Amino acid sequence: MAQHCPECGFANADGANYCQRCGAFMAGSETVGANTAAYRISDSGEFEEVSAELSGGHGAKLVIRAGGGRAGESFLVEAARLTVGRRPDSDVFLDDVTVSRDHAVVVRRGDDYYLDDCGSLNGTYVNRQRIESQKLDDGDELQIGKYKLAFLGR
Repeated sequence: MAQHCPECGFANADGANYCQRCGAFMAGSETVGANTAAYRISDSGEFEEVSAELSGGHGAKLVIRAGGGRAGESFLVEAARLTVGRRPDSDVFLDDVTVSRDHAVVVRRGDDYYLDDCGSLNGTYVNRQRIESQKLDDGDELQIGKYKLAFLGR
């Protein structure tokens, strides 16, 4: 029986973890919903779920919703700039060949946050629209390579 990709609809072999056409993560795709879970590492070294209000204080943050087995990781937007890319010293390191080394940056301009593409080859998307620069609103979905992130602008 074929397993259909949640992103592009391609019929993949049963049990496939990634789509053969677009590379989207497939395992557990039926459980992917509108909710975002955040996790922290407990004193024993295990992951424990925490509420979004407790997952990193107040202020804006990016939360990985899907991609690379990292769902739930969150990154506070504390500085004026938050770099996103495949460069290991990026503030948000996304290990995927379709992500450029210096892919995008979240920039604070006044009271608003903007996502700026840094000339990436494969593009940066907000709410499924390719962007060069986009003002971010609470709940916006970002896609960079195989990663889907949520912007929470508290």
